[in-house]
Amino acid sequence: MTTRTDARGVAVAALVRIDQGAYANLALPALLDASTLSGRDRALVTDLVYGVTRMRRACDFLVDAHLRGPVEPAVRAALRLGAYQLRFTRVPAHAAVSATVAAAPARARGLVNAVLRRVAEAGEPAWPSREVELSYPGWIVERLVEDLGADDAWAALERMNVAPPVTERADGYVQDLASQWVADRVGVAAGERVADLCAAPGGKTTAMAAAGAGLVVAGDVRPARAGLVAANAARLGAGNVAVMVADGTVPGLRPGSLDRVLVDAPCSGLGVLRRRPDARWRIDPDAPVRLAALARRLLAAAAALVRPGGQLTYSVCTLTRAETVDVDRWAEAELAGFEAVAPPGPPWRPHGRGALLLPQSADTDGMFLLGLRRGPGGHQPDR
Repeated sequence: MTTRTDARGVAVAALVRIDQGAYANLALPALLDASTLSGRDRALVTDLVYGVTRMRRACDFLVDAHLRGPVEPAVRAALRLGAYQLRFTRVPAHAAVSATVAAAPARARGLVNAVLRRVAEAGEPAWPSREVELSYPGWIVERLVEDLGADDAWAALERMNVAPPVTERADGYVQDLASQWVADRVGVAAGERVADLCAAPGGKTTAMAAAGAGLVVAGDVRPARAGLVAANAARLGAGNVAVMVADGTVPGLRPGSLDRVLVDAPCSGLGVLRRRPDARWRIDPDAPVRLAALARRLLAAAAALVRPGGQLTYSVCTLTRAETVDVDRWAEAELAGFEAVAPPGPPWRPHGRGALLLPQSADTDGMFLLGLRRGPGGHQPDR
């Protein structure tokens, strides 16, 4: 990997990789580690790359008005980088243009200079739509407006364009408050046996371990991600965590053997788009329905593990109806012997039998939470 010494050059390289399919949270750290940038410049690159990736559609609109045809990926990345600085940051226009031109491929610097100067001179843009201005794929806007109502959906979309606050637990683990609140709501008591069936990277697992669980069995289907859980548990000294590589739909644990089970299910992630800036371009329109089907299989498997009187908790960091209230309706019909636990109060709001936390309600990730308690006569659901 080539060592880069200029911040915007590293940013352009990262943007090209992300646009070609790399994950931002993997591509950017690798490039930063291979650079000789100072801590201040590393922070600048991170802000720029995440910001450009988040506002990609808006940036393209700004520059496409001044282009006559397609451009190569590195040129497109440089143009987006310059447009982002001109429209969405306080970087002076002359500095944004000159520094970005210097980071562009040498053969295209004249073009990049001309286009960015026109963007700077154009003033306030006449956005063709609100979804372009806020830089979201149309299907995400339509889905959230339909599922949440226009006011809540647009407020959520606007908040998810703001960089998230950094929150740390008492043990130093960085974790959004919404996830901390989910772990708290599992309600682990001292000495209990608990399972976290979709555990990576281990934030909720280690929180439940710290709450006094006798044992937390943490599973993930991918070995590398299970390794993340093990590494985080070891770093935090959580000796009561046992990590396994397992498919949560067939976890291989004894039925009725656990006091509490958490299914923090894989989901479309439409509640955490500010934290995962490339996700809005990666998720497909069929994802909510497809992942809701997976959530139902995970819950059916998890329900069988809960002892009479124990609790099953379902959470997802998304806002779609398919993955929240529709899954709740399925659970109400199919998980015989389970009754809903009273949902948390504000800033959560009632949503089906569970609760929804919108990003704008407490400046957190968007999250859905449903608690189910197994009665003394609860039985294993059909799969």
